[in-house]
Amino acid sequence: MASILTPEETEEMYGAFDQIGSKIILRIPDSLLPKRKLIGQVLLEKVKTAKSIFYQSSPVEGYYRIRQLELLAGEDSTETEYKEHGCRFKVDVEKTFFSPRLATERLRIADLVSDGEIVINMFGGVGMFSIVAAKKKRCHVYNIDINPYAAKLCLENIAINKLKGTIESIEGDASDIIEKRLAGTGDRVLMLLPERSDEFLHSAIKALKQKGILHYYCHIHSDKKNQVAAVATSHFMSVINVKSEVLGAKIVRPIGPRFYQAVVDATLSK
Repeated sequence: MASILTPEETEEMYGAFDQIGSKIILRIPDSLLPKRKLIGQVLLEKVKTAKSIFYQSSPVEGYYRIRQLELLAGEDSTETEYKEHGCRFKVDVEKTFFSPRLATERLRIADLVSDGEIVINMFGGVGMFSIVAAKKKRCHVYNIDINPYAAKLCLENIAINKLKGTIESIEGDASDIIEKRLAGTGDRVLMLLPERSDEFLHSAIKALKQKGILHYYCHIHSDKKNQVAAVATSHFMSVINVKSEVLGAKIVRPIGPRFYQAVVDATLSK
């Protein structure tokens, strides 16, 4: 990169890309957009495991939580295979939501799940959290997603992994699915849609048994990183309307300047 970018430009690009299998996705500052094709070509030459370099030309948005990608170099294909924690995943980086930056959180949740649990993953995507959990534990996971591409890939990912537990991939709106067939079913509920967690909180509570564990993900603005967990906990306690005991709260990942994704783990009693 040093051959085409100044030290200052290289600093701007630091941490601005994800590699998912054979695909690299770049978030390029506006000042460097004229050089994006050149940057893509250099990366393709330097990273031997990469077959395609894409520029993320839109934010993750919409009901399907997907982004628009512009091919900079390599193969014009958005499908790849990704490996994590001994699991294999078929992923389409343009048609489905996926972040490799949640790998640590996926393992943390899997370690918390107990054998015999029923887990409801309300926004499960291609099945990442669900499969990592069912690989380690003899649990049953309902993986719900409104995106038909994600639900289809989840089925394929279930088939290609050897699991201790079982997973059911369900296509549809999480609130509707819970209302019609999963009310009072879950020992544990995951709410992996941080920008809309408050909107779906009633459904998450409804999905749990009389007593169960909720993993509530949210976005938090804070000038001080060491206050994020406290702010997340305070917000959760202000919106929850059933008896709850907070087990812990933490930063999942930074997502911008003074902006974080956080999680609150809580036991709810109805």
